Amino acid sequence: MLLGIDVATMAKANPPFMSGVPELLVLRLLSQQEMYGYELVRAIRLTSEEAIVLAEGVVYPVLHGLEQQGVLRSKERLVGGRTRIYYTVTAKGRRRLATLAEEWDRLNLGIRSIMGGVPCLS
Repeated sequence: MLLGIDVATMAKANPPFMSGVPELLVLRLLSQQEMYGYELVRAIRLTSEEAIVLAEGVVYPVLHGLEQQGVLRSKERLVGGRTRIYYTVTAKGRRRLATLAEEWDRLNLGIRSIMGGVPCLS
């Protein structure tokens, strides 16, 4: 949930507004450390203090798409007898993250300006 709203529900209701959020979150967290898919799902939930919950069905397609674009690189590792695919951000991914973060900051500032400067019409 984002501000009390489920991100998946919001994305369905307003796709252009939410389309970059999963990508932004994935790139930001992976820019800090490499992770495998389910670890990333948990990190989004825990880091956002349960405010944002993205299902594996949202995160895995984002990971695969970003890897195909050359924004992420994957590496298989054997961990506890299981193979896990770890993802890291490439130089192209760091540039993409910077662009998305800039767009999000601009959007966030606009929303905060409206929320703080416009009285409710009730």
